[in-house]
Amino acid sequence: MKRTLLITVTLMAVSSTAHAACFADYKAKRDDPLRLHYGVAEITGDCTVDAAAAQLAPRLAQDDWQLLSIESVFDEAGLEEREESAGENYLRY
Repeated sequence: MKRTLLITVTLMAVSSTAHAACFADYKAKRDDPLRLHYGVAEITGDCTVDAAAAQLAPRLAQDDWQLLSIESVFDEAGLEEREESAGENYLRY
């Protein structure tokens, strides 16, 4: 009984971790004329800088933006403090 409970709790913990929300804040640019923006985007899958860059670069490119850098990746706890800074680019891409 204890073993079954332990396995169930472990599986629940792994499942909730695998589905935890992930976000990245980034900087992007457009040329001619030069324009810069800071934004926040939701990332699926691995919550890493490399995964965020791989997902964001094509999203931004659809609107002629070029990804300059991923500043950080974070969970929901970091969203509110970045919302004002990101402005119209908060969860846009």
